[in-house]
Amino acid sequence: MVRQELRDAVAVLTLSNPPVNALGYDLRAALDAALARALADEAVRAVVLAAEGKVFVGGADISEFGTPPRPPLLPDLIEHLDGAGKPVVAAIHGAALGGGLELAMACHARVVGPAAKLGLPEVKLGLIPGAGGTQRLPRLIGAEAAFGMMLGGEPVDAERAVRQGLAEALEPGDLVAAARALALRLAAEGRPPRARDRAERMDEAAREAFEARAAEALKKAPGQPNVAALVDAVRAGFEQPFDEAVKTERARFLALVDDPRSKALRYAFFAERETARVPGLSKDTPRRDIASAAVIGAGTMGGGIALCFANAGIPVTVIETEQDALDRGLARMRATYASSVKRGSLSEAAMAERLARITGAVGLESAAQADIVVEAAFEEMGVKEEIFSALSRIAKPGAILATNTSYLDVNRIAAATDRPADVLGLHFFSPANVMRLVEVVRAERTAPDALATANDLTRRLAKLPVTVGVCFGFVGNRMLARRSAAGERLLLAGALPHQIDAAVTDFGFRMGPFAMADLAGLDIGWRTRKATGGKAPIADALCEQGRLGQKTGRGFYLYPEGARTGSRDPEVEALIAAESERRGIARRDFTPEEIVVRLMLPMVNEGARILEEGVAARPGDIDTIWLNGYNWPAWRGGPMHWADGLGLAKVAADLERFAEESGDETLRPAPLVARLAETGRGFSAWDAP
Repeated sequence: MVRQELRDAVAVLTLSNPPVNALGYDLRAALDAALARALADEAVRAVVLAAEGKVFVGGADISEFGTPPRPPLLPDLIEHLDGAGKPVVAAIHGAALGGGLELAMACHARVVGPAAKLGLPEVKLGLIPGAGGTQRLPRLIGAEAAFGMMLGGEPVDAERAVRQGLAEALEPGDLVAAARALALRLAAEGRPPRARDRAERMDEAAREAFEARAAEALKKAPGQPNVAALVDAVRAGFEQPFDEAVKTERARFLALVDDPRSKALRYAFFAERETARVPGLSKDTPRRDIASAAVIGAGTMGGGIALCFANAGIPVTVIETEQDALDRGLARMRATYASSVKRGSLSEAAMAERLARITGAVGLESAAQADIVVEAAFEEMGVKEEIFSALSRIAKPGAILATNTSYLDVNRIAAATDRPADVLGLHFFSPANVMRLVEVVRAERTAPDALATANDLTRRLAKLPVTVGVCFGFVGNRMLARRSAAGERLLLAGALPHQIDAAVTDFGFRMGPFAMADLAGLDIGWRTRKATGGKAPIADALCEQGRLGQKTGRGFYLYPEGARTGSRDPEVEALIAAESERRGIARRDFTPEEIVVRLMLPMVNEGARILEEGVAARPGDIDTIWLNGYNWPAWRGGPMHWADGLGLAKVAADLERFAEESGDETLRPAPLVARLAETGRGFSAWDAP
């Protein structure tokens, strides 16, 4: 696993553990032994650590989590490198991630190739670096920059690594030769430099900058143990000697390995990766070329989708039925970019480039040359059928025809064309230029190459695609409808809007359902209910009184003088109590825990039905949708994972009780819930038939 050769008094140790040189036991042991031989060899003046394949070291071997440790552990190997009496230089040609970067930082210098990517992504796994990364990185690039790099988890490229001080040199040619030359120079200079001994970036100014960044991170991620642990570990570097700070880091890391919240974050990470495996699609499925796009509708959603294309470098034509509506939409897009420039997140030049990719037009004929057409018109079936019927004639052969509908029947929309194989759904979430999730809706006759292309395109737009089937509301909104109904039941049974919202935010959501409804506008759901025959007694009554949320200053809450945070409204609470009395419902108090299970379990039940119907491929797909589209707290893993933690026997029993109390038969445990509960299993054990 480690090839060793002597070149000009330099021992070159080359890692070979395909595909990513993961630091499992076998590689650790082989490297530790090879390093010991090199350090004991009098003919060796210095050591270079290199690797085969496309990756330098992809990180620790996650499969070893939860198994008995076998020395040398990664911290042992890193201490061996750090304490080597001869210089060790890492020659990093590809990705050095997690434990791979910790290994490289324990070397006395680093030389990177043009394709190198250096990062500590452990936070994405619910963890923190556990082999000295939180101590060496701040000493190399500064505590604030290091904390931000570890908090985001995204790697830096070779040029930035050198600019920050994480690497000594960028070598586009013979990387190992450059590393050997540097290693010999360090040997000639005497005692090799160590990251642990660097103190110039650990002064009081650095501490202040870090603490400000840390306070902001903790405020944004309440309940996420990995963020709190990362803050503790970096802070320890200022307050403790290096070795003690490393022990603090290791203790926080080991605690996270066993923390259920951390396990949920790891589950979420792998569930998201799994969404890329779409049943029925192989890597060999052909893709269609997408060089241009058209978006029908210049409203808030259509404009946001157009920005996604422009941001990705794809020319897009925005189409409206009238010039005034088009002008308003284009002005809104310009304003969005201008706001980014004002915040400093976009340059004037970049704004000009992106705006140049956006063309406005009146009339569907302007979609004739687009490789993909995304319809974002009014959410009414007749309107969409008319548009797709026209597109069937106008769009060029092979163009993908996508609807952004959030709940309508994509099969029926496709039937309005004479090319249903080209039709699918791309359900962006609002605001489309910000939200990461896209439900890619596969209709009955969607061609495999159209679906594969849509998934690839969505990633090209920097979005997260999750493939779903056709049903009312698809996955996310279908489940949300169950939560909304449960919320209305709770209001009638005795809970008040502020109590429900408080229980939900305490659970981990950033906003409660009623505050969110006020923010979005109560008329949105009202319009949908009127179109589909749905009812929401309290919300409907508020809409009939003109209480549409923040935009009217009144909804479930009061918003005096344009306030962004609502206050309790005695009139609304009186309306709720009167409706309970009219229906003969005796009101009672609910604990926050009762509120949460009564809101969330109907959603989980609907998720089980979605799985059995094949609308979602996996429980993890459902969880990924809720984590990325509906603000489900990441450290709870998603609704299906959360339900597994409760135990499906308890879930089934609670649902039976709710059904008996309410007389609502939809609350009876779904067949899948009942079967899994009977056998003592969870959704994690479910396999699609």
